[in-house]
Amino acid sequence: MQTQIDSQLLQTDAGKVADNILRSCVHCGFCTATCPTYQLLGDELDGPRGRIYLIKQALEGKQVSRKSQLHLDRCLTCRSCETTCPSGVKYTSLLEIGRDLIDQQVERPFREKLMRLGMRNILPYPLRVAPLLAVARTLKPLLPQTLQQKIPRKRDVGEHTSASHARKVILFEGCVQSVAAQHINRAASRVLDKLGIECIRVKSEQCCGAVNHHLGDTATAVDFARHNIDLWSRHLGEGVEAIIGSASACTLEIREYPQLLKNDPGYAKKAQAVSDATVDLGEFLQQQKTHKLSLIDKPPRIAFHSPCTLQHGLQLKGGTEALLRSLGFSVTEPQEAHLCCGSAGTYSLSQPQISTQLRNNKLQALTDNTPDVIATANIGCLLHLQSGTQTPVKHWIEVVDEALNFQPS
Repeated sequence: MQTQIDSQLLQTDAGKVADNILRSCVHCGFCTATCPTYQLLGDELDGPRGRIYLIKQALEGKQVSRKSQLHLDRCLTCRSCETTCPSGVKYTSLLEIGRDLIDQQVERPFREKLMRLGMRNILPYPLRVAPLLAVARTLKPLLPQTLQQKIPRKRDVGEHTSASHARKVILFEGCVQSVAAQHINRAASRVLDKLGIECIRVKSEQCCGAVNHHLGDTATAVDFARHNIDLWSRHLGEGVEAIIGSASACTLEIREYPQLLKNDPGYAKKAQAVSDATVDLGEFLQQQKTHKLSLIDKPPRIAFHSPCTLQHGLQLKGGTEALLRSLGFSVTEPQEAHLCCGSAGTYSLSQPQISTQLRNNKLQALTDNTPDVIATANIGCLLHLQSGTQTPVKHWIEVVDEALNFQPS
């Protein structure tokens, strides 16, 4: 694609990156076939190719509008287009540049600014989320049905295994997950304990930074990243072999710390070391001697939802499903498994109508074969899918933990 980016903008790092990305796009349109919002809305500007043209116009100094901003906001950042693209266009990086540029020129409505401010200043902070969640659960019967569906169901946390083992890993707690679904990491710690691996809980961990990063608050995301890097680096130097993420969105954000801190001479190298040590829980377990794990006689039948951050971001499509099958589970995958469920971080809050349509489509596909449980690998997807079905929705490690009949080797 030919470009005529504004000469001043072309002198900046963002301008140079955008120019290279735009030139790699051959506008073939393959991406539209796998874009959830294009499939749903049928508007070229709600697909990757159309959004690339909007960003190109902004970079070339042409007038942008609230409509331009809206079409970029409607992008789920699911990265399905990147998986499909034959030219390797780094669409997500271009989208971030385009959103920042247009946000500098187009004023958002007050209500929208207030919502984004609230999400940035509440969701990444467990001590702020916890009391709000407690109040919401107390008042749930009085709330409208649509709001009741958004409130996470309370679950038994379960025991946190803290047995000492020679092998040690950091199990990242996360922000929303550490409050709304503590049972996920408890289940992970129990399974890893049975494999002779101790989970270290690092005090003072902060949010991975994904929420702020994707809402345009890069400065706060960088602060979170630096804080976590400092904490984890000390443990990595003391024999901890990996940082494990049980939420694929968090794992992806941490893996991309080098990109976030590439211009920070004090942290670029440390960010790369942390990124290299970070691994998705399913990916980690595939490398272990899981023959030590055996299941109860009739394990539940699983319909597996692969989060976009797992299959498109981390490029781990099929791995967790194969692990579950190797353990003895019957696992089905939905038609059009590449399409987003509509959660997409804060998307379900900022774009509720589109998000709900995508959720309902995904749930219909997942429940076609009447599974016993829907399993996924990301807290956002879990809570979103859970809000629209009576079929139990769980993190896959919970399902494994509940179905295990441990036999020592």
